[in-house]
Amino acid sequence: MSSNAAPIEDQAPIIACTVSRDVQIFDLLIEDMEAALGAQWGDLNFEDALAFVNHPDSETLQFLAIALDHEDEQDLGKATNVIAAAKSRGIKVILITEDVSPASLHQLLREGGDEFVPYPLPEGELLSAIDRVQAKAEQMEIAPDMQNTLKATNNYDGVVIPVQGLAGGTGATTFAVNLAWELASIDTENPPRVLLLDLDLQHGSTATYLDLPRREAVLELLTDTENMDSEVFMQALLSFNQRLQVLTAPSEMVPLDIISPDDVDRLLEMARTNFDYVVIDMPTTMVEWSQNVLEAAHIYFALLELDMRSAQNTLRLKRALQSEELPFEKLRFLLNRGPKFTDLSARARVKRLAESLGISIDVQLPDGGKQVTMNADHGLPLAEGQPKNPLRKEIAKLAQGVHEVNVEETRATGTR
Repeated sequence: MSSNAAPIEDQAPIIACTVSRDVQIFDLLIEDMEAALGAQWGDLNFEDALAFVNHPDSETLQFLAIALDHEDEQDLGKATNVIAAAKSRGIKVILITEDVSPASLHQLLREGGDEFVPYPLPEGELLSAIDRVQAKAEQMEIAPDMQNTLKATNNYDGVVIPVQGLAGGTGATTFAVNLAWELASIDTENPPRVLLLDLDLQHGSTATYLDLPRREAVLELLTDTENMDSEVFMQALLSFNQRLQVLTAPSEMVPLDIISPDDVDRLLEMARTNFDYVVIDMPTTMVEWSQNVLEAAHIYFALLELDMRSAQNTLRLKRALQSEELPFEKLRFLLNRGPKFTDLSARARVKRLAESLGISIDVQLPDGGKQVTMNADHGLPLAEGQPKNPLRKEIAKLAQGVHEVNVEETRATGTR
């Protein structure tokens, strides 16, 4: 042995381990671990990992990278046992999965997985996941002014208002955020309870639009709705100015089918029975649980623009819903960035568009210009940053109409 060999006690501590049936199956993971951690990582099978995590020598461990493929689904108990042991010691867990079903991934995340990365690993994604789990360990508590102070009542019969863009960039999130804020601000003496629910699980940006943090609690809630009660639900919410409550999208990009139709039903029921209004920012993609949202909706706003992609997608959506005998009549089509009153040519095009698609365009939202983007970047609703913006005025008028209809129906039925 060379006399220059470093003594064992001077070697860098092991801060991570890969855990798998056979790490050679995940050769790209080996390369990424070496690139990220050098010699500060080890490799274990499931049995050895369970023993090591419970041993005093694991005190320097910061995270485990558990790698699984479809063959491991036959006995997920090995992985869940390691996850449980790691969580009991405060060790973070990154899941590396290849061809693992959404149901199994759902179970692993529910058991305590902190991060999910698909295999083969995208360039730099493992290092990003490591940074995220380390940041979570150091994350500060939610600021008091962002904590939800509303208590669950379970005696409301809220109005469910989904918002969906029929093409990318049609302004659906901008509309949803500002509609929710206008409803929350509509009556200062008796303010309604309003929830903004972000179900665009992959690209949801309501948190960005309102300058709110994204929390681990959201993914924990979504992946375990069977054990969700009203207290857990209310604790997962954040508050904007102590007037609007928000369930943000998860902090990480997750599959849209990580939640099932039953999960969505439970989530909407919990939201509806605790709020007057539930505004939902939907993904542009139609998924299995989209039907559940549509059926629960009182009115469903669909945003489009005066272009061919919006027209084609509207026609496809119409055919899909009508072929399945779903309530297409709940949809209210809103044209964003509509033409000015004096632009007669464009207004004629809007009329022809509606006639060719066989729909009614109920509202034409004006183009709010650069003020809208700049205001969103500041994390404020338009009413707070640009109250005179024409888009804000039109959304406020629409919110007033929704509220008046709801108040009249509430008086007629005697419900909240």
